[in-house]
Amino acid sequence: MQSAKNILQPEHRALKTAVLVLDDCNTLSFASAVDPMRAANRLADRPAFDWDYITATADPAVLTSALQVPGMPLARLQTCDLLIVVAGFQLARHATPSLLAGLRRIAATGATLAGIDGGPWLLAEAGLLDSHPATTHWEDLENFAARFPDVDVRPDRFTVSDRRLTSGGAIPAVDMMLHIIAARHGAGFAARVSGLFLYDGAPDPGKPQSRTGAPHRHTALTARANALMQAALDDPLPLAQIADTLGTSPRTLQQQFRLRLDTTPQDHYLQLRLAEARRLVTDTDMPLMDVALATGFGSQSSFARAFRTAHGLSARDLRQERAHPTHH
Repeated sequence: MQSAKNILQPEHRALKTAVLVLDDCNTLSFASAVDPMRAANRLADRPAFDWDYITATADPAVLTSALQVPGMPLARLQTCDLLIVVAGFQLARHATPSLLAGLRRIAATGATLAGIDGGPWLLAEAGLLDSHPATTHWEDLENFAARFPDVDVRPDRFTVSDRRLTSGGAIPAVDMMLHIIAARHGAGFAARVSGLFLYDGAPDPGKPQSRTGAPHRHTALTARANALMQAALDDPLPLAQIADTLGTSPRTLQQQFRLRLDTTPQDHYLQLRLAEARRLVTDTDMPLMDVALATGFGSQSSFARAFRTAHGLSARDLRQERAHPTHH
């Protein structure tokens, strides 16, 4: 193995970067890797990054948006300082012996490897995250931890360790790229890059990922209640039990939710369950009765009624729509 190079230290030379783009990754994850580099090059007095697009085979990568990204096949990549793996769906199909061997070959040169969205799965499959802290998208964290027991799995937005970086999704990937830029060119320069996107990033990589938007509106109490609810979507906890666990009264909990989130704890809980139900309907082939049970509905009819009210169409219709999408 060649001597390892620490890319996270001040340096003016352009960072030689390879962006491995796989079929079925989403456009935002791809852009989250590339656009911060483009913006840094625009602002720097000399190029901050020198990057090439790499693909699994000789064919262009086809993103979920149908965008095609041509690149050089991984087998032809000799060296780089940083290899960023951007992946999304169909990870088992992408984890071919040749792809995993290619990742191990590049790692053996001393390059730093980074994974975005599904990218950490492929790095872990190649055995390249063993004993490293790592994260992946929050939807997959439990499966990821079960499949890769030798990886130090964390719910963080992104993780950094010796020549390994992982990100939990598209927006945390921007945080991760800004972290690299700050380490090489200073926090002030990274802030200027961030400013081009009007992006006020999360400076702390250990900030946990969240399933729901607008987490900043929570109080400490409602945030803890929210965490309890998310941990028990299949068997909803009574409000009194949640309040008791948090050492408060149901009335105080009601007031806090009304004041900060303009809703009731019960309705907030229901919306969490229905958001998870929608994810299971659209992203998995789980039978609808199992989806109902997994999100705390005792009967198919009560699930169907609540789902239609929340999402405007039935779970069956939504799944049908997913199977036969129409492009606008």
